[in-house]
Amino acid sequence: MRLRVSALPVLGVLGLLVVSGCSDSAAPTRPGVLTAALREPATLLPADVHDQAGRLVTGALWTPLADYDATTGKLTPRAAESITSTDQVHWTVKLRAGGKFHDGTPVTSQSYLDTWNAVTREHWTASDLLRNTLGVKEIAAPGPATVTLTLEHPSGQALAMLASPSLVPLPASVLASHDWAGFAKSPVGNGPFKLDGPWQPGGGGKLIRVADAPGKAREIDLKVGDPAAQYDEVKAGKLDLATEVPGDRHDAMHTEFADRHVTWPLPDVTYLAFPLQDKRFQDSTVRHGFALGVDRAALEAGPLAHQIDPARALLPPADAPGERSGTCRPCSFDGPAAKALLTQATFSGATTVYFGPEAETWAKPLAEQLHTALGVDVTAKPRQGTAPTDGPYTLTVPLASPSPHELLAALAKATGYTADGFTQLLDSADTAANADASGRLYRLAENQLLRDLPVAPLWSGHGHAVWTDRAHNVTATPFGDVNLAEITI
Repeated sequence: MRLRVSALPVLGVLGLLVVSGCSDSAAPTRPGVLTAALREPATLLPADVHDQAGRLVTGALWTPLADYDATTGKLTPRAAESITSTDQVHWTVKLRAGGKFHDGTPVTSQSYLDTWNAVTREHWTASDLLRNTLGVKEIAAPGPATVTLTLEHPSGQALAMLASPSLVPLPASVLASHDWAGFAKSPVGNGPFKLDGPWQPGGGGKLIRVADAPGKAREIDLKVGDPAAQYDEVKAGKLDLATEVPGDRHDAMHTEFADRHVTWPLPDVTYLAFPLQDKRFQDSTVRHGFALGVDRAALEAGPLAHQIDPARALLPPADAPGERSGTCRPCSFDGPAAKALLTQATFSGATTVYFGPEAETWAKPLAEQLHTALGVDVTAKPRQGTAPTDGPYTLTVPLASPSPHELLAALAKATGYTADGFTQLLDSADTAANADASGRLYRLAENQLLRDLPVAPLWSGHGHAVWTDRAHNVTATPFGDVNLAEITI
């Protein structure tokens, strides 16, 4: 799905020779060269990427099979020539002719077959998408440019899932050696840029464009550093593009980079999940009371430092089949109504909000909000492992594809939600005749979750980028981050 733009994707980026961190003066520009700032990627193995910086780099090094827009259901082939099925169980991927890896070896159907087998064997992040969400039973390569997949059940969402940037191919050399750590330092992809030399942890790397593209950057120097310092260097003309804006620069961004900033939804979403096995939380009235007791806007402006969008629906922008007409009731803050619901349900006693490492900065303020709004004693405590809890717990779900099925199924599995009709709605949405029908059914499934509320929507992440005035066409996508290949200078 393409981004929902919050700024005009115009004006551009100044190509400079700088080092990571603050430098004393700007270096002369180099024609066709772009400098871009980012955090240190967690990994450059595309099937295991789960962070914004990793998506930025791997998005430049690899070309996925296709782009998929969850809002329209439109598939735009890229490395694939076509992805088709006659029964939604048996799928055929036809590859474009002439695809090559940066080492000169051809991209073939065997590349995908061996890569996807490695993904599941090594239990990388994308393995759940292949085996559980998509339900792949068999993969074959009947011809050098043909991949076939047989699914365990019909799925019209195969298009969305196969378009995932986590399912790109790896070259035969690493598939034979299994030297994943070495490959992550010197990745070899099939995309518009190749890495010139190994990635330097703490420093960055240089991307070289594989084929001529008039007007677009032929070289990109990627600089790892602190986002606040990087923002200031772009402002001073010492860096071209910063791909993250810290909270204390968020308000200034709108004036200092008025027409040179962009915001896009990130593929992660956070909920307050409820222990449905606990008698005190089996009444949905209680769960709705807790949902209304969270002031998401205050947390967004406070400990979350403007890095999120408060939820308007259960499905986030990166995963939604069209827009909802308004903000869902459990996504709203209404302290008096929250307290009244708990009184109605005769909820009493203290409770704990359990949180994971990703919630360290905001779980205690959230618990304080609930304590104030609900009039009950609420404290926050780190969650140990995945054992059942006796209170609500934070749940952050990273998304690998723009398919609503992935998220809705994950929420039901995480909470043990098994209400009548929900699975049938998901199955009907998966096998619907077209994107409009599928979208309506996914919204019905979403509405059922909003009614029963095994999880209360909190927020989804968003990314920011700012740049200088030399470049044009700076855009981003939820699953690919800033599109480095399309920036013109």
